[in-house]
Amino acid sequence: MTLPRTDLGPERETRVRAPGKVNLGLRVGAREPDGYHPLVTVFQAVSVYEDVVATPAEGFSLTVSGPQADLVPTDGSNLALRAARALAEYAGIDDGVHLHIDKAVPVAGGMAGGSADAAAALLACDAFWGAGLTREQLHDLAAELGSDVPFGLMGHTAVGTGRGDVLTPALSRGEYHWAFAVRDAGLSTARVYTAFDELAGAGSPGPDSDLELLHALSAGDAHALGRALRNDLQLAALELAPDLAETLAVAQDAGALGVVVSGSGPTVAALGRSRQHAHAIAAALTAAGVADTVLTATGPVPGARVLTSS
Repeated sequence: MTLPRTDLGPERETRVRAPGKVNLGLRVGAREPDGYHPLVTVFQAVSVYEDVVATPAEGFSLTVSGPQADLVPTDGSNLALRAARALAEYAGIDDGVHLHIDKAVPVAGGMAGGSADAAAALLACDAFWGAGLTREQLHDLAAELGSDVPFGLMGHTAVGTGRGDVLTPALSRGEYHWAFAVRDAGLSTARVYTAFDELAGAGSPGPDSDLELLHALSAGDAHALGRALRNDLQLAALELAPDLAETLAVAQDAGALGVVVSGSGPTVAALGRSRQHAHAIAAALTAAGVADTVLTATGPVPGARVLTSS
């Protein structure tokens, strides 16, 4: 179908918020013939957010504000713009849209900021254009854009398999408190996987379920969760950025229940006993000068949601 043209007046606006994530567990199998690695990962959405605002436009355009905004491409390679175009094509919509991203999730930090943008853009454009897509349709579009994008829609806590895009909600009790050590210089996901292949070799074991971690979440046991944190890409990230070892050590010395590189890095996630303890870990990371920025957050939180639409 083709929706009718709408008023391009500035009063129309839809704002959507989507969270970043931390991989509590990330198990990676050897690269398969198609070039992809099979994954089993446990995602937790955390309270570091990307806001995407959709407003009327003749074509498709994008602006960005917030920390590291200058590092975000605003051309057709941007994942949020790709999401808008994909939804328009799928729903048969001829209208354009301007997207503005207000960033808080680190760029190329292993916390899925770009994927959060894409998830937020899908939901924002669906609401802005009145396309009326189902959650299943939005999920399918999200999966075509990237393996972390579907989780940006779902949020909370989930197990991802396949390439990480086949999601199953995970039972999680309680609230978890995090300190994140962020580097201005990101790590390329492709480079980290290449380093993983070189380190692990063809005999790398396939991914396995993380029962200890899932039991800790279902019990709401932060101490057990800290012990169960695991990331098979961590050694590869350390190979590319050896100074991450000092960041990990500072967080451990500050009494973190568990410390792990988030996703493909270089962000380091440290689990605190409480909100106050997470702030204390953040203070230790800041004082040691082992991060360019330090954030604190809680999880789990919901996935992409419409804040305002007019």
